[in-house]
Amino acid sequence: MNSNIVKERRIKDHPILGPLPNVPGVIITVDSKKIIGRRGEPILAALIASGFDSTRTTEKLTAPRGLFCGIGVCTDCLVTVDGMPNVRSCVTPVEEGLAIQTQSGRGKWVHEAKE
Repeated sequence: MNSNIVKERRIKDHPILGPLPNVPGVIITVDSKKIIGRRGEPILAALIASGFDSTRTTEKLTAPRGLFCGIGVCTDCLVTVDGMPNVRSCVTPVEEGLAIQTQSGRGKWVHEAKE
């Protein structure tokens, strides 16, 4: 396995939910680090499994934020995905090749030309 990929800490067999379904892993990039996500799982689940404790910092106090409600109601898990800020990572599914940045405050649109 490529040494540039962060080792995951995913729950393989949950006492209530049972074994992790056999879903293909895909590589996504988070803050310039390659991690393995599982196609269709929430981005936030992939981040947590790969050791990320925070997805953004607040605007005024720069306090770290991450998982809170887990159902897309709050805004604690916001990230920038493929240049678009303020994406709720707890309800946005992982897809091959996503470029994700943890976010500072409100986030800024990052337009990158795709070739």
